Amino acid sequence: MAAGCAVAMCTALAAPVAAVGGTTTTTSTTKPTIVLVHGAFADASSWNGVVERLQRRGYTVIAPANPLRGLYSDSTYIASVLDSIKGPIVLAGHSYGGAVISTAAAANPRVKSLVYVSALMPDVGESGMSLGAKFPSELGTATKSVPYRAGGVSGTDLYLKPDRLHPVFAADLPESTARVMAVTQRPAATTAFSETAKVAAWKHIPSWFLVAKQDKTINPDQERFEAKRAGSHTVEIDSSHVAMVSHPDAVTALLLQAATATDSTRPALAATGTTRGAQAETALTGIAAGSLIAGAGAVLLGRRLRRSRP
Repeated sequence: MAAGCAVAMCTALAAPVAAVGGTTTTTSTTKPTIVLVHGAFADASSWNGVVERLQRRGYTVIAPANPLRGLYSDSTYIASVLDSIKGPIVLAGHSYGGAVISTAAAANPRVKSLVYVSALMPDVGESGMSLGAKFPSELGTATKSVPYRAGGVSGTDLYLKPDRLHPVFAADLPESTARVMAVTQRPAATTAFSETAKVAAWKHIPSWFLVAKQDKTINPDQERFEAKRAGSHTVEIDSSHVAMVSHPDAVTALLLQAATATDSTRPALAATGTTRGAQAETALTGIAAGSLIAGAGAVLLGRRLRRSRP
């Protein structure tokens, strides 16, 4: 009886069907919704080429406007967007958008994968500024500060200098395109880069990382450091900072990897995060405890049966 109870418990734990609130559910094969978060000096249209390719493959895609006002408020806003989505999510961030998704995805079990495209990927206590100080780039020579006032709040915005946007931000795009980007850019408040991360979702969610080897905005060595630390599945391409604009096929391919990955092909988690080994150990401990309880119950039942015999 003890062995039978233990087998039954193991079978129940392994089964893909579960009863929740009286409703039977099975493992979902629904395609995830892919959410694309842009970075500083850009808007959601920077993802246009990727969006078109994903839609042709039947994916639902959302590219929300990142407010670019500060890490805490921006990540709260993106988290609210995620709350409006049903089903699994693949969450991607470019540049500063990487810092935003690392916070916004925390404690959201529907975010199955994180994808970073030439992005910031801070750990707890780090900021864009602190990472940039360790891995200098040419960004510092390309920005200008402009004071702003809005709704009783004042601060400082950062813009890319028009004559520096092409060589530092988008060197592999035509100069004519870069000139339009300079005019239509959206500035980021300095708090977007100075506020330190309070959580790091990449410690608990598998991640993919695209390193832009010709990036002058974020040092490629910083991108490699971040990806290695997180245990990300990493690809490197010859691209400027705006890889999703200049190389939409490569970025789309990485997103599709993240969207279709199975448990056996998902990247390992960061050593500092919750590992699958720890999760497996917890599950096995539960099974062992259940087996002991079942065995003890069987022994007690047997004693009672023997005592009740005439």
